[in-house]
Amino acid sequence: MLITDEEVAVKAAQAGAAVVAARYGAPLARFPKSGGDFATSADLEAEQAILDVIRTARPDDSVTGEESGRTGSGAAERMWLVDPLCGTLNYAARNMLVAVNVALRVGPDITVAASSDPFAGEVFWTDGAHAYLRHDGADERLTPSPDTRLVDVNLDPPFPNDPAFRAVRLLAEPAFAERFRPRVVSTTLAVAWVAAGRRAAYVTDGHLQDSVHFAAGIALCRAAGCVVTDLHGRPPHTGAGGLVAAADEETHAALLELIATQFTAHTRAFSLGDHPEV
Repeated sequence: MLITDEEVAVKAAQAGAAVVAARYGAPLARFPKSGGDFATSADLEAEQAILDVIRTARPDDSVTGEESGRTGSGAAERMWLVDPLCGTLNYAARNMLVAVNVALRVGPDITVAASSDPFAGEVFWTDGAHAYLRHDGADERLTPSPDTRLVDVNLDPPFPNDPAFRAVRLLAEPAFAERFRPRVVSTTLAVAWVAAGRRAAYVTDGHLQDSVHFAAGIALCRAAGCVVTDLHGRPPHTGAGGLVAAADEETHAALLELIATQFTAHTRAFSLGDHPEV
């Protein structure tokens, strides 16, 4: 029986999640990366488990893994994007806020994706049309909601729009505090939570095209019916870049207004000759 792409994504994410859960709390070798970042032996083992699933089910597809880079034909129409452990710093500090992300890009579009929480036993997944939560073998449709008022803000670099925009400054805005409650979990599991109604929104800077970290979460939010744009309200991966994923139009508009304030203030300061160092 032919396994569908969405089932490959779910199975691969579950395989990676099983490794992450099993290695939790054990001594971990660390492998330095650029900018003070690092991978652990759990990252590498989880990525291998994911690649084994993908290569068995889809041997002709290409893969881009966070740790192993690109394998397969660079001209392939089908590219799997793999983030075996999003939240490595959390994990290494024995914090369970992590995600395992798998997405498939066919041409320019992410067609299926899965984001697994290894410790809750949950897999958020999409077939491109709808988004679901799988738990204990059962699937339920994801329904975004702004009711929590919780907005996750990513404070990790890079910051391509600095100094005009820094996500951390949202936390000091009185208008933000009046309406929302900030959260910083430092893993893209929080993007899936927007699709699931556990977060009202998620905000980050960065150029996220083909991002192994964000591709799955963005696909989940779109399929669930969230409002998903760049920092200026344009389609993702255009213009300023970054991401505003919100449960509804009202939440999205409020966040765009706060973000626009930063860009406007920077433009005004620059025009007056108060040029910040960049």
